[in-house]
Amino acid sequence: MKHRSSWLSFIGSCLLLAVGAALAFAIVVAAGSAALADRQNPDSEAQGQQPAISPASPGESYQGVVTDSRCGARHIRNSRLNPTECARLCVREGARYVLVDGNRRYKLVGSQEALEKFAGQRIRVSGTRQGETIQVRSADSLF
Repeated sequence: MKHRSSWLSFIGSCLLLAVGAALAFAIVVAAGSAALADRQNPDSEAQGQQPAISPASPGESYQGVVTDSRCGARHIRNSRLNPTECARLCVREGARYVLVDGNRRYKLVGSQEALEKFAGQRIRVSGTRQGETIQVRSADSLF
């Protein structure tokens, strides 16, 4: 009778340990997925979150590639669209134009027709930045 009790105790301990490990793993995966999803969606205003606002920078110049807030610098690979076509399509479907410079992304606010002209191109933008938004005054192609 003593042996049977020790085996049941051992099996119960193993099951408890396995359930605890599975729960800890699920928490780590969920937290990592949430962090990754937040990082991939720079347009957090659409989710009700307010971006941190830094003081406005009057009349500065920025360089980068005009793309969209959905794809960023990495456009859908199997879409058979070039970066210009992909950015324009994503904006028509609700994304916003952004300026990508390395790891920095700035939402571009201004004439959509002018920004559409530069979609997919490396440009220099002059304007006023507040937080992660640039109010575009002018834009020129770098090529």
